[in-house]
Amino acid sequence: MKKLLLLPLAAVIGYLTLTPSPIDPLSWQAPEPPAMIGVLEPNDTLMKAELLARRQIHGPEDTAVDGHNRIYASLQNGGIIRLLADGSLETFADTGGRPLGMDFDAAGNLIVADAYKGLLRIDPQGAIQVLSTEAEGMPFAFTNDLDIASDGTIYFSDASSRFQQPDYLLDLLEARPHGRLLAFDPVSGKTRVLLKNLYFANGVALSANEDFVLVNETYRYRITRYWLKGDKAGQHEVFIDNLPGLPDNLQGDRQGTFWVALPSPRKADADFLQRHPWLKAQLAKLPRFMWPKAKPYGLVIALDENGSIVRSLHDPSGTHLRMITSVKPVGDQLYFGSLDNDRIGRLQLH
Repeated sequence: MKKLLLLPLAAVIGYLTLTPSPIDPLSWQAPEPPAMIGVLEPNDTLMKAELLARRQIHGPEDTAVDGHNRIYASLQNGGIIRLLADGSLETFADTGGRPLGMDFDAAGNLIVADAYKGLLRIDPQGAIQVLSTEAEGMPFAFTNDLDIASDGTIYFSDASSRFQQPDYLLDLLEARPHGRLLAFDPVSGKTRVLLKNLYFANGVALSANEDFVLVNETYRYRITRYWLKGDKAGQHEVFIDNLPGLPDNLQGDRQGTFWVALPSPRKADADFLQRHPWLKAQLAKLPRFMWPKAKPYGLVIALDENGSIVRSLHDPSGTHLRMITSVKPVGDQLYFGSLDNDRIGRLQLH
């Protein structure tokens, strides 16, 4: 009997020994997470959000609202749906990829960062045009989020040049900087690289005066600022460090507030793993169901333009809104998207 019990263990050891790892991980010492007190103290505010399109959609990673107050969402199946006033849904477009961050430009076109297809423009009739798929000779592997300046420049992120969307957790385990912050000029059609070597470049947002742009470095729990104007133009710095979770999409309200979606709070076991490359290399070989799971939790924070946290919204139960990947401020309302949930949240701000 003992021999029979040892056989599965031996098989696992043999598999781990002989199978090459899909990652080449580095060690990283994560800072001690901030205490969830004061402005970060848990509350139930997100549980008061209205739920839209519940059980009718899957993975509305980001949302956008057009000039007619119609709500759009980017879905797991490659579709972008439009929610009508009567609550019904219609397909606005299908990118054939995985649409992620998106916003409307001044002409009413929906600009989309598609993980596989690159930077896209979708006109009001749903016709798709590819704007950019590479920069400096390097193709995008994981186009992620964007923001649009008043002059039409599109600032966007390529999260990882090495891992595509289904393997985003491999980028976390590898702990190497594969991300970029980019800018697309709609007049020239050229794409510039503003920053390289980012640790999973994710959410992108412009300041109220458009003198700087922010980009989330998800796997370093931080947000980086790149100066566009003034004496520091072309320079960058850490805007806020040691966030209470993994920052995903980022959206400014153009009035001095940035909303940050944190799909997963910090976990001690994840920070422990980061210190041990060999363990990460072995974990990456295992089927995903054997990996540590994120805690179901809803969390977003608001920052001012000095990088201070001014508000946090929570769903500690993770039953109403969880794994929130985007927060879209529209007037006095917030819209919440999720990478793998089946609903859009809408909350009236007070």
